Amino acid sequence: MNRIVLGIDPGYDRCGIAVVSKNQNNKETVLHSTCVQTSSKQSFQERVFAIGSVIDDLIDEYNPDQIVSESLFFNQNVNTALPVAGVRGIVAYLSSLHNLPHREFSPQQIKVAITGYGKSDKTQVTAMIHRLVELDERKRIDDEYDAIAVAITALATPFKKN
Repeated sequence: MNRIVLGIDPGYDRCGIAVVSKNQNNKETVLHSTCVQTSSKQSFQERVFAIGSVIDDLIDEYNPDQIVSESLFFNQNVNTALPVAGVRGIVAYLSSLHNLPHREFSPQQIKVAITGYGKSDKTQVTAMIHRLVELDERKRIDDEYDAIAVAITALATPFKKN
């Protein structure tokens, strides 16, 4: 039985989103990935609506078993953290709306799952993603790779659906 996970790297300016499946042979496949980019000229409502609409459409299209996201992490910039927390709220809302479990993984958990080392840099994570799953040649930005990484992490982590 295939498992399908919707992975999200929550962001306000850029939100990485990936749909990854795992088949009976334990092979992961990226079914879809994108990065939703919003404009600073848009209102908060317009920006979270744009992100939420894409996530909602992907839930309808791919019917994932769960939604997973990278947990919120910020050092000093509270002004950035607050809107990102709003995106997390949209993810939680859509998870509940579609009766899907939602799990979060820390950046360190994701790095350990992808590279085996919790202090890997983005270059190492990206290189390992290319070894773990087949990707087309189009250029991706970091947020999209982060969404793929969190989805792969979820597929490698035991989970029991209620």
